[in-house]
Amino acid sequence: MAWMWKRKSLIATSLIVVVSFFVVVVHYSEKPYFLLQPVFGQTFSSHWMFSRQPHRVFKPHLGYVSIPKQEPLKLHCELCSIVSSSGQMLGQTAGPQIDQSSCIWRMNNAPTRGFEQDVGRRTTLRVVSHTSVPLLLQKPQYFFGQANDTVYVVWGPLRNMRKDGKGIVYNMLRQAAENYPQARIYITTEDRMNYCDMVFKKETGKDRTEGYRKVPYHYYEAGSRDECAEYLLHESAPYGGHRFITEKAVFAKWAKTHAIKFFNPSWQLS
Repeated sequence: MAWMWKRKSLIATSLIVVVSFFVVVVHYSEKPYFLLQPVFGQTFSSHWMFSRQPHRVFKPHLGYVSIPKQEPLKLHCELCSIVSSSGQMLGQTAGPQIDQSSCIWRMNNAPTRGFEQDVGRRTTLRVVSHTSVPLLLQKPQYFFGQANDTVYVVWGPLRNMRKDGKGIVYNMLRQAAENYPQARIYITTEDRMNYCDMVFKKETGKDRTEGYRKVPYHYYEAGSRDECAEYLLHESAPYGGHRFITEKAVFAKWAKTHAIKFFNPSWQLS
């Protein structure tokens, strides 16, 4: 199940990066009434809404530095709307209310064009996973063009974000910054990524990488496809395949009523 955990953690960690960033904004704020707009496909209440205030420069957030100047991010928000990319947003007609917020945050390459009525038009800050950067670069004019003043905060592991010429994603972002000098592109520092990992582990009790052993699918087939790759192949197969994750869910259900214990690796039922 290791691959499944890694897959889910990618989504979870991106949200933690967003929330961790928000905590920093609140920490440096002058006013105690900062609110996080609940934009996750829910109905809006009027008491959430305030008159729109333009965002202004405030104290620097040192965990986020610009490309290529390596300057800290400066951003101040009065009221933040974090807009989910979920299909639950369709039909909510929440766009006009979302656009009233001083800062509007979106994830990865989620578009607004064609969906304005449900998700709004404006984007103040876009939190982007390193795996989604190529998707942005497929439409560089849309995301980084002259009329776009969105702040991009890109997060990812050091191996992809290193600045010595070997960081694949960092190289992509540096090229984008050269092609679109007005683009406001920032990356998450290694210290900030470590902090977000710590928050994730504290909240879930699990580390995103700790304890993962790369092993062959069968113990007697050294050099064959590893276990996680085999799970992914079968679980994503359109037809047939061995549904390992479904099978484990059945065992987990049975283990709640029967004396079943799991060893090598140990499996603790939640």
